[in-house]
Amino acid sequence: MTASQPVPAPDFVGYPEVRRGIRALLQGRPATHRRTVPACPEWTVEDLLAHLTEIAERVLARHGGTPPAPAAGLAVPELLDRWDDVGEELDRRLADAGGHSGEVMVMDAFTHELDLRAALGVPPPAEHLAWAPSFEVLVRGFSGSVAARGLPALRLRTTGGSEWTAGKGRPAASVTAPALELYRALAGRRSRTQLTTLDWTEPPSRWLPAFSWGPFSPPPSPGV
Repeated sequence: MTASQPVPAPDFVGYPEVRRGIRALLQGRPATHRRTVPACPEWTVEDLLAHLTEIAERVLARHGGTPPAPAAGLAVPELLDRWDDVGEELDRRLADAGGHSGEVMVMDAFTHELDLRAALGVPPPAEHLAWAPSFEVLVRGFSGSVAARGLPALRLRTTGGSEWTAGKGRPAASVTAPALELYRALAGRRSRTQLTTLDWTEPPSRWLPAFSWGPFSPPPSPGV
């Protein structure tokens, strides 16, 4: 995989901004806390926040911290406070470790911030510190999927001018989309039908299986 832009450092650079963004989304919307999140239809908004808090606690424990005692049935306000408490210690520990850890956690959190924004009808942020490092994680995972399936390399392009090569060797085709659409496609938030409507230079069918990788897979119906 090659990229046209360097990866910002440290790897956890956008994590506090994700926490602030999600707090701002949820604090003034108590009626939405039980709403289903379409991108994660098995979860409500509250469930998704509980997931983010649990992931932070796991990563904190891996870096030598002591997460708070388990607590079931926390509502959104308590979960936000718990996530901030864990996240602030985690930020310090990741910084002390040199900042070269936490990138997958940041990608997961930022992807879910986009999920929440879509669920609540709030546009994505115009700029975000987690954007570039999260995109790099997704491109790297997709690139591994292309290579593992023995597929020809694929050029990924955004309409804003960023590009990457996914897979090994010279690209046999390219796919171009607005940055948000490409991000959501790589993160399993776009159906196979939606994937085919992106701007491909070759028929996309051979590369569609590569969009199933790690925890991600295209949903059966159009995603948001």
